Amino acid sequence: MPILRFFFLGVFVAGVAVLAIAGLRGTQHHRFSQPPLEVFPDMDRQPKFKAQSPSPFFADGRAGRAEIPGTVPVEYPADHEALATGRIGDRWVTGFPVPVTAELMARGKERYTINCAICHGDTGVGNGMAKQFGHTTVASLHQERLREMPEGEIFHTIAKGRGNMGAYPHIKLEDRWAIIAYVRALQMSQHVPADELPPKTRAKLQ
Repeated sequence: MPILRFFFLGVFVAGVAVLAIAGLRGTQHHRFSQPPLEVFPDMDRQPKFKAQSPSPFFADGRAGRAEIPGTVPVEYPADHEALATGRIGDRWVTGFPVPVTAELMARGKERYTINCAICHGDTGVGNGMAKQFGHTTVASLHQERLREMPEGEIFHTIAKGRGNMGAYPHIKLEDRWAIIAYVRALQMSQHVPADELPPKTRAKLQ
């Protein structure tokens, strides 16, 4: 019937029009030299600043903004500043705000293996799998700068990131301290003074 013919023709034309306007999302750059006209881009492209990038909008030239004074994330214990931030006032915490036990060390080894070894390696020398795939700027945890860095500053680096190291805010507070305790053990394993070793171990070295 003529009516059905016109109906199906209209559906076909409408389908072609939709494809022409919306494009083949997800594959358009492989099929066409220019991206299609997008009616609903779904926020695929939007202005943004990457972490630790500059910005001309603010007077200090930084895109990242400092936290509002007094702001406490919901999961942080507001009454334990050292545990939650790695600071006491304007000073980095030295030492640990949690008891360093065998259980904490075991937890630190587990969390280090999951989150850190991919870049820093099992022993902390910076030879993890990521380096084998081109990430050549991984720091060795055994360099003097990091061995002398306060524990609170390491905590802050894990939480916020620094330089080429991204932030790991998903790691729980206690697990960050556990990782730091394990990192200190790794560092000590390579740099402990000989006179602090057990007698049997010193005898083997001699």
